[in-house]
Amino acid sequence: MSQVEQTPVALVTGGAQGIGLGITQLLLNQGWRVAVADMNMAAGAALQDTLPQFHESFIFLPCNVSQEHEVARCVGAAVDWFGHLNALINNAGIAHPYSGPVEDLALEDWNRWIGTNLTGYFLMVKHTVRHLRAARGAIVNISSVRALQSEPNSEAYAASKGGVVALTHALAMSLGPEVRVNCISPGWIDVSALKHPPQESHLSPTDHAQHPVGRVGHAQDIADMTYFLLSDKAGFITGQNIVVDGGMGRKMIYEE
Repeated sequence: MSQVEQTPVALVTGGAQGIGLGITQLLLNQGWRVAVADMNMAAGAALQDTLPQFHESFIFLPCNVSQEHEVARCVGAAVDWFGHLNALINNAGIAHPYSGPVEDLALEDWNRWIGTNLTGYFLMVKHTVRHLRAARGAIVNISSVRALQSEPNSEAYAASKGGVVALTHALAMSLGPEVRVNCISPGWIDVSALKHPPQESHLSPTDHAQHPVGRVGHAQDIADMTYFLLSDKAGFITGQNIVVDGGMGRKMIYEE
């Protein structure tokens, strides 16, 4: 087997911006090859322009993860291009959490959140699982702390992310021992610089200070945890939801 054939391959959905881009960059820097699935064509083009040193190590695949025919085409193209698949990072989703009062939430909008943030994860697993089984690979699903706690008027988003946590432990039982499946629930992560186009961060000292660790999170924090969960060092971990939120979920807050 050649060195290229031995190189691990990951499919990262939503991998051209934000947390997904942070994961893509880390995996490439660690010697992985990466198939980036994203429906933002401009972000995909920018990714190709900004990572010329990795032009043989990644491929950009336009994909709407809520559409099964697009998912099937995307997975097939990734495996055809690289020959195998070792990891799936389910990250693509509608990031905006606010849907307005529940009595005004249109069924069409509810279905759009669920279809992208939850059904999209299912579809990606459905079409990658035989390749992941062959490689004894791993899946990392990106959820949110909003699966565990909420603000008003965010029912669709919270339900979709809560579903990801439940889907994770169900899949871990179904796919083990060949495939490990874990979930990361990020807290407040500043991805301003990783958006397309990049944005200026407007975080205040108060924003940082309210976190027990003293700062808002970076995409690198989620990428590092993803890389760990994909590694052999996490070989005894499956079915888990890892909260990465700087301690905010454990902080008692009283209104004065």
